[in-house]
Amino acid sequence: MRLLAFRAGGGERLGVLRPDDPAEVIELADFSGMLGLIGAGEQGLANVRSALSRSKVASHRLSDLQLLAPIAQPRGNIIAIGRNYEKHARETAAEGSEPSAPTVFTKAITSLTEPNADIAIRPEISDKIDWEVELGVVIGRGGADIKREDARRHVFGYMVLNDVSARDIQAGWGGQYFKGKSLDRSCPTGPWIVTADEIDDPQSLGLKLSVNGVVKQDSNTSDMIYPVDAIIEWVSKGMTLPAGSIIATGTPDGVGFARNPPEFLRPGDVMESEVERIGVLRNRIVS
Repeated sequence: MRLLAFRAGGGERLGVLRPDDPAEVIELADFSGMLGLIGAGEQGLANVRSALSRSKVASHRLSDLQLLAPIAQPRGNIIAIGRNYEKHARETAAEGSEPSAPTVFTKAITSLTEPNADIAIRPEISDKIDWEVELGVVIGRGGADIKREDARRHVFGYMVLNDVSARDIQAGWGGQYFKGKSLDRSCPTGPWIVTADEIDDPQSLGLKLSVNGVVKQDSNTSDMIYPVDAIIEWVSKGMTLPAGSIIATGTPDGVGFARNPPEFLRPGDVMESEVERIGVLRNRIVS
């Protein structure tokens, strides 16, 4: 199932794409937002399936809706993994070394924005804004010290995420991953959450990012150094992952700052970030 948040009639609503007509959105009125649905567990998903089977339901055309971030207020900062693709680790490492354990950092909740939102650049803050397409993981069943063999049972679903980064802040100011990756409304997610049962293997998904129609990143999650189950095991060691947490699993090679010469986003640019079988984010860069 593809679960989404949208704005209609002046309010925020929850919906699901109709499987036999993905241009139609069935409105879900039984939950207090996506976190409420996630918290309802298997019964919540069963209620969504029931709504899809009913003949009399409130529905909308997808093209008429303003899509929102599927989870605008996750339970805690976005958890992010750095240098988690073989080729990306090589393109960004001074001596070609690979990380001996996942590099974990966080992004502020206030960095989240809508799947089709404009992303504003402020040159006085940063003039080296870069792109990073990623597979986003949404935790459904919280826990700590999760074993790798059990990890995927804790996944609610997957979405596309673009970890837009201010490279001058990230590399400067003493090395500020959190600050450089937490500019307001810079991290689009969505366009919806694809439930875990739809993705039989999260390690065989193509990822692609283009700027103004030119492909910059083109890879596959099979290139991850630490796959999704290993990330969940590592991140949850001694630390509770609440239901509704978002994990950004890392980006492949092709980022702007590692190119020769380096490339950065400018007002007027349009980014498209795609993860196979999940969806596409389209974001315009503005002043």
